[in-house]
Amino acid sequence: MSASVRVFASSSSWIESDAVDQCHRVAALDGMLHVAGMPDLHPGKGAPIGAAMHSTVLYPFLVGSDIGCGIAVFPIALKRPVPEKLAARFPDLDRSPADDDPAWDFVGRDVPLGHLEGIGTVGRGNHFVELARLSTGGLVLIVHSGSRGLGESILRDHTSQHGAGPAASPADYLKAHDEAVRWGSLNRRLMAARVAYALGATPADPIVDECHNSVEWRDGGYLHRKGAANGDGRDVLVAGTRGTRSYLVRGHAGPEAGWSVAHGAGRKMSRSDALRRGKAKHTVEELRRTPLGSLVVCGDRQLLFEEAPTAYKKIEQVIDDLTSFGLATPIAETVPLVTYKTADRGPRR
Repeated sequence: MSASVRVFASSSSWIESDAVDQCHRVAALDGMLHVAGMPDLHPGKGAPIGAAMHSTVLYPFLVGSDIGCGIAVFPIALKRPVPEKLAARFPDLDRSPADDDPAWDFVGRDVPLGHLEGIGTVGRGNHFVELARLSTGGLVLIVHSGSRGLGESILRDHTSQHGAGPAASPADYLKAHDEAVRWGSLNRRLMAARVAYALGATPADPIVDECHNSVEWRDGGYLHRKGAANGDGRDVLVAGTRGTRSYLVRGHAGPEAGWSVAHGAGRKMSRSDALRRGKAKHTVEELRRTPLGSLVVCGDRQLLFEEAPTAYKKIEQVIDDLTSFGLATPIAETVPLVTYKTADRGPRR
């Protein structure tokens, strides 16, 4: 028999049938106990994104390749922030910091597994580093990134032998997984320190740092989260788009929701659709300056269109669903000033 499935989305929320179908396919796996879909639920490669999946069997593919991906929020003190000036001062987060970069002194040099490739870089896709204004006062850096190639190599080692099957040795997988989670957190802290120094500020420890691609032992089973954050008494930043607010919420989700909350707005278009429709609807300059007046640093024109705000669901609806289902309570909003996606090395055309 298949495990139970529940999607925490109201009738006014747009959830693709393919994503719900994926939830039910996961529910039919051996050992599966329960599948919870978040209001940002959307289809992924083989497994839904925006879901918490509880099972007596550990399935690495339900965590995916970017083990430890998460969002951290760091306070930062700047006087009279001007987006145009600050955007030009962001460091190149496509390249790892030099050995003498002061950011290393702030975070330390204990790099999990000694994996230096990609350390201190943001990556592609929906990852970003953002300077934002907090509605309750002050400025914050928001960093969304994960374990880069390390998590990918861990999943590849598994799938090369076992495909989408369970972990042959849960203990061995969890040992590597935990190191990737630690690596992802270090990566976010290192980038935040790099940006803080570049903007003339003093780095700070995060006030929020929650992973949303992970697995843990919980209540008699393995709780896999793919695009879902720990919502059991935790503060979580639920990311909007590059042209909208994000929301800091306090999670209080129970077992029916997999002790989880949404991690973002959730895609409503594939990247290819977003690219095709975006080019017909937007110009590059329109996407580099948002309706909120914030700036987007992105030298990859294709990525600009793929990550356009219109490619995502409305973050307000996601937050309304989390609230109405009793999974989270909003604490504050963040309004973007500068969002870094990838370095802009050439002239803007």
